[in-house]
Order: sequence, then structure tokens, then C-alpha cells
Amino acid sequence: MNDWLTLTDVAERLGVHPSTIRLWSDKGLLPVHRTSGGHRRYLLPEVELWQKTARQKQILEPDNAMQIAMSKVRLQISEGSLQAEPWYQKLDADARAQYRQSGAYLVRGIANQLASSAETDEHETFAIGYEYASRAHRYGLNAVEATRAFLFFRNSLLQALINTYEDARVPPGVAWGQMLNRLHTLTDQVLLNILEVFQSLQRAR
Repeated sequence: MNDWLTLTDVAERLGVHPSTIRLWSDKGLLPVHRTSGGHRRYLLPEVELWQKTARQKQILEPDNAMQIAMSKVRLQISEGSLQAEPWYQKLDADARAQYRQSGAYLVRGIANQLASSAETDEHETFAIGYEYASRAHRYGLNAVEATRAFLFFRNSLLQALINTYEDARVPPGVAWGQMLNRLHTLTDQVLLNILEVFQSLQRAR
């Protein structure tokens, strides 16, 4: 039995496009060997082992990714990363507890939007922005501090998502690009809503 497979053989075996196999190989995610002529060749046992480990971990649906990422965000917050934030240091104990809830609501709302296959709900992004801005205003944060607070939670979710995809060995490509694009589009809308609501609250004082 010939244990050597061509790029096309592996693509058919794994059910993906040959260009995907080429990308994974070039990035070192899939074991590959080169012939004297420079052609890619794959050992069947190595491909089978990869299927049992890395390939299984690559099946990462958006909702599962969000659940994992949210647990990472909660861990990051619980480990005290908030303590180093100047805007957080301005808050008293009760305000800090409320703001952690606000941050959790913000992350959960964004995560739910990202996990959904539907188009971004503008009413939902406004609700997220309004709740976040009103709480920041209530506890004496200015617009810059409110923005920094928002970016802290947004970046925490972003890093958690990146770590989740890396841990699952999902190769950089379409899945990453789509998720990152949606995250930035959605959080940009939320941030604009935060600033608009913040301005309205200040004018109403």
C-alpha cells in the first residue's frame, strides 16, 4: 500500500478545497513533505493522526466559539485585569460591581450578535450602547473614559476570540476574517451609539 498522498488526495480525504490544504501546509498546520521536484506529498499515517486531533478541534461553530471566548473574558476580568484601568480606579465598590455587570452585558450582547447568522440588529446595538453609556454617565465617567472602558471589554472579547480559534487550531482564513470583520463592524456601531447617547445625556444635564 502506498502511504504517500498528493495534495489533491488529502483535500478529497478531508473534504476541503486543495487551496486550503496548500494554505495549511505552508503555515505548518498540516505535516507536509517535499519531493526533489518541489511537489507536496503527505504521509497517510500523519494525515490520519491530524484528523484525529487537529481536524476534530477545527469544528468550531460561532456559538461554541462565543461561549468559550466569554468564559475566557470572565476569567480575565476575575483575575484582576480591571484593577489596572484608570477609569475603573475612579469607581467605588458598588459602582465597580455594577460596571462589571455592565461589561458582562456588553460582552454577552456582542457575543450573541456575532454568533447569530442574521444581519446585525441595529436596535440591539443601540440598546447595548445606551445601557453602557448611561451607566458610565451615572458613575461620573467622561466620554473618553467611557470609550476606554468600552475598548477594554471589546479588546478582551477580541483577544479571547483569537485565543479560542488558535486553541482550536483553526487556520487563519475565511473563518477568522468573517468573525473579525463582524466583530469590528458591530463594535464600531456600538461605540458610535455610546458616544451619541453620552452627548445626549450631557446636553440634558
